[in-house]
Amino acid sequence: MEWLRGWIEANPDWSRKRIARELCEAWDWRDERGRLKDFAARSLLLKLAERGRIGLPALRENQRRPRPTAPTLADWVEPPLRASSLAEVAPVELVRVEAATAEQRRWAFYLERYHYLGWRVVGENLGYLIRAADGRELGCLLFGAAAWRCGARDRWLGWDESTRRRDLPKVVNNTRFLILPWVRVPHLASHVLGRVARRIDGDWRRKYGHGLEWLETFVDTERFTGTCYRAANWKLAGFTAGRSRQDRHHRLEVPRKAVWLCRLPS
Repeated sequence: MEWLRGWIEANPDWSRKRIARELCEAWDWRDERGRLKDFAARSLLLKLAERGRIGLPALRENQRRPRPTAPTLADWVEPPLRASSLAEVAPVELVRVEAATAEQRRWAFYLERYHYLGWRVVGENLGYLIRAADGRELGCLLFGAAAWRCGARDRWLGWDESTRRRDLPKVVNNTRFLILPWVRVPHLASHVLGRVARRIDGDWRRKYGHGLEWLETFVDTERFTGTCYRAANWKLAGFTAGRSRQDRHHRLEVPRKAVWLCRLPS
């Protein structure tokens, strides 16, 4: 800690972003593909600053990048309601979303417009566009970093502090799941969850260089029951305490959510 405080003080012109990157270089802090873990470094520095262990320079508001806006689709017209059986749309294709593609633009547009949480991508993430055999787009999936702490999950998995730190990279969170509102296909949601569970480990390895063992998701019980997760053999691990990850001072109340977990096939 003495070294870190002195090192920050010796570079007063550095921004918080540069401090994080330089710290990664100094500690050779990299992921499995050799990339600097500057996002993790920034999180560490903020926690230390909040506890009074170090000082950080003031935020440079005029240099902060605005949150990217979701793409728009020119001349968009919402399709009419259409009911089908699962057999009629099979085989269902999961199209892995790649940056700056037509699929990525439509996927982001759908999430921003039709998912109640909107479109938001940070850190490690992986998206899929759900497509019927005839090319119709049926929905979207988004996976991202697991919650740093979740009491229900950690107890269900039997994790102590050291185990959580070691195994957390093996968990990803299904942060968005959307079946488009004009799509009526019974059992589609649970079918898609089963399909993605069989392939996401390989896709994540190719993108980030390490594998996965668990999927998690948090279901807002005021809006949904989690039926599709139960039907896809996910397990209900418990419920959140009604706080968000931004609630550093234990004062921000949010709806309690059901915590569902899925062990990926080996």
